[in-house]
Amino acid sequence: MIDLRSDTVTKPTDGMRKAMAHAEVGDDVYGEDPTVNRLQDMVAAMLSKRYALFVPSGTMANQLAVRSHTQPGQEVIVESASHIVRYEQGAAGALAGVQLHWVSGERGIMTADQVEGAIRPKDPYSISTGLICLENTHNAGGGTIYPLSTIEKIRAIATQHGIPMHLDGARLMNAVAATTIPPASYAQHFETVSMCLSKGLGAPVGSLLISSDQQLIERARRFRRMYGGAMRQAGILAAAGIYALEHHVTRLPEDHIHAKRLARILQQIPSVRIAPHHVETNIVIFEVTGQRRTPAEIVAALKQEGVLINAIGGLSYRAVTHLNISAKEIEEAGAVFTRVLTH
Repeated sequence: MIDLRSDTVTKPTDGMRKAMAHAEVGDDVYGEDPTVNRLQDMVAAMLSKRYALFVPSGTMANQLAVRSHTQPGQEVIVESASHIVRYEQGAAGALAGVQLHWVSGERGIMTADQVEGAIRPKDPYSISTGLICLENTHNAGGGTIYPLSTIEKIRAIATQHGIPMHLDGARLMNAVAATTIPPASYAQHFETVSMCLSKGLGAPVGSLLISSDQQLIERARRFRRMYGGAMRQAGILAAAGIYALEHHVTRLPEDHIHAKRLARILQQIPSVRIAPHHVETNIVIFEVTGQRRTPAEIVAALKQEGVLINAIGGLSYRAVTHLNISAKEIEEAGAVFTRVLTH
């Protein structure tokens, strides 16, 4: 089965499993797991920040940032199709007591003018803007890379208004691989950054929240326990993250090449609408038109032929390349798409 549903479906490599098996561990709640501490120091240094906090998931990392930056009753500016909006179960309202102010970007990218227009006035009547969140790369936008120049302009506006910024950098290393811009160059514009180890990097679980603000990270640590995310001998998991950062970052461009190739194959199918030049990293979003079958039936037909993808609403579908997908499998998947979608 060729599984293109997400880059979260990857399986640990033999080398990663060996690293996990031999990881030195301790109790991380006491701060005594040496492998967790090594991972946190490693990622903080990579982003030129001072501190990092290992957590079970990207959603938790984002929500810890929201809770740590804001007060109940405030508002957080986010792009309307961002992960925080679509895939985190309303956690910002349920756990932090904040509202989300949706801004519709172009393929997930908000402009500085849009962000400035969303900031509430400081008067006795308006809700207070507590945080600005960006997502890089933008999942629902199709793995879109946030231009560094746009981030810089948004940062200037945030500074002018005294509003902190958080980066949902779940797939930040895909942006780094595609642009060769160092991760610290992106991270410098944000008070906090989340980064996921279990997507393109191929670890089985785990994300980090990174910041240079020690008090904020300690606040997030307390909320991590409140949210049920404190772990004990987590070095077994942290070892997978270390291995991923040491061995899987340099191979990410391979996934991008595969995604672009798949997009070109899909473009040749009459019923498919896709702009291959919009495929910047490892996510391919396309539409299928002129079909009597429902999206669920199309997904089932592809599965029957050995390819797994997700329908993501309306006529749209998403395919994601990752380290368990080879160039040969991309060609095989392309043949299945052609066969199924031309009937």
